[in-house]
Amino acid sequence: MSGNKLCISLIISILMVIKLLIYSSIMHNLYAIFAKFLDICKMFSADLVNEKGNIPRRGVVPKFSDLEVISLSLAAESIGIDSESFLFSKLNEYKDDFSSLISRRQYNDRRKLTIGLCNQVRERIASKVDGGEAIFCIDSMPIEVCRPIRSKRCKMGKNNYDKAPNYGYCASQGKHYYGYKLHSLCGLSGVIHSFDLTKASVHDIHYLKDVKCNFQNCTIIGDRGYIGAAIQLDLFEKANIKLEVP
Repeated sequence: MSGNKLCISLIISILMVIKLLIYSSIMHNLYAIFAKFLDICKMFSADLVNEKGNIPRRGVVPKFSDLEVISLSLAAESIGIDSESFLFSKLNEYKDDFSSLISRRQYNDRRKLTIGLCNQVRERIASKVDGGEAIFCIDSMPIEVCRPIRSKRCKMGKNNYDKAPNYGYCASQGKHYYGYKLHSLCGLSGVIHSFDLTKASVHDIHYLKDVKCNFQNCTIIGDRGYIGAAIQLDLFEKANIKLEVP
């Protein structure tokens, strides 16, 4: 396993260097990021859109194509912009570059219209990036809905116990929180192969019950939260899955 750990460390170090280069050179150039995403989307959507980059449909041909809407959404997401208000205030700095940019309302409507196309492009990009590796990393993270002191006033899921948030503990942050827990399994190439959202109180081990049904002949690396999971999930041996806890 020492060789695998060395390989993982090398990949992480490379990713850290790339991240630093991105942040230092083009992080604030939204148009440069948009242009790169547009080129990538064109590569993976040749049979999904027409020559104008739009989903074939009747009506007026939009100047700002469907692929441009998707590319702008992906570009904003990649640099952590999760607010349309902030995105369009940022776009005011690039009026000369986005000559045919649509309004915020139109962008919101078009993004909903192209959600299917966006998912297809995402899946194709992920399948291309995925190297079919046999080593995966598993972990979870807290999704806080509100502060614990306000939990009794939270109405989310009150009429459905299975979907309602509850109390949990985050060991990495050393605090209790109210909300959900996001579990995910990621390959070394950066592609997320499996994920699930549970109540905050659900232990990490329980997510492995779903993992063992979809993965075989592989090594899964997790943190100390998965200690003892291999003993409780003896079916891992039948699927030839090796659970590693550094």
